[in-house]
Amino acid sequence: MTTEQRQVPAQNASERAMLEGWLDFHRQTLAQKCEGLTDAQLRTKSAEPSELTLLGLVRHMAEVERHWFRAVLLMDAPGPVYCSEQDPDGDFHVTEADTWAEAYATWRSEIETARRNAAGLGLDELSQGKSRRTGEPFNLRWIYTHMIEEYARHNGHADLLRERIDGATGD
Repeated sequence: MTTEQRQVPAQNASERAMLEGWLDFHRQTLAQKCEGLTDAQLRTKSAEPSELTLLGLVRHMAEVERHWFRAVLLMDAPGPVYCSEQDPDGDFHVTEADTWAEAYATWRSEIETARRNAAGLGLDELSQGKSRRTGEPFNLRWIYTHMIEEYARHNGHADLLRERIDGATGD
């Protein structure tokens, strides 16, 4: 697998270009953290008792992309890919049968759907879904900002996982 070259958004980019640029930067960062590893390495747990793995992070981010850009933004709720009522953290529960090829394809598909769903909307456009806490919709700007935060947090986890697997470090 080869990943796209990460691009830092221009310092004078428009607001939308800046948000989309940083989101893509963090998506690419997660892909780079997984690059060159075997399925077995991608299933390597961080440390007991945690079940956190790089493969689980990619599966989780596929679920997060699906949730925010489909279920919340457009009320297009086809249901989760890896999670269920019986296993709400199924995205993190990887087995020997789970592969990079499947997880990566699912994640990339959800990213492309997210891009298509957001493309025709303005940053002030309100989601069709509403917050469980406040009952209010989210604007697209909030969703982009939240997604950047979500990736940035999990990329920190990915840094530590990758270092544990093969000693590789970097941003």
